[in-house]
Amino acid sequence: MTDTSLQHERQLREDALPSTPWQTIVWDDPVNLMSYVTYVFRKHFGYSLDRAESLMLEVHREGSAIVAEGSRESMELHVEALHGYGLWATVREGHMP
Repeated sequence: MTDTSLQHERQLREDALPSTPWQTIVWDDPVNLMSYVTYVFRKHFGYSLDRAESLMLEVHREGSAIVAEGSRESMELHVEALHGYGLWATVREGHMP
């Protein structure tokens, strides 16, 4: 097989796979209080107090947490909103199970 046909075959296989979800990651920072991060998670995502606190503690202890998964466009909107709250957030391509 030529390089071109191998690339074409690989692209066909990738196109047949379900789309990989994208993720919004929130990173720990030395500025925001833990109570504020919990508040943002509740306000922006509508998470319960328990869920918001769990994610906040993961950010605090592990340095980051995945706070949402979905389409790239919606994850970019989350990141933009989180930046508006003063949180450090990024988007990354998710991983297949």
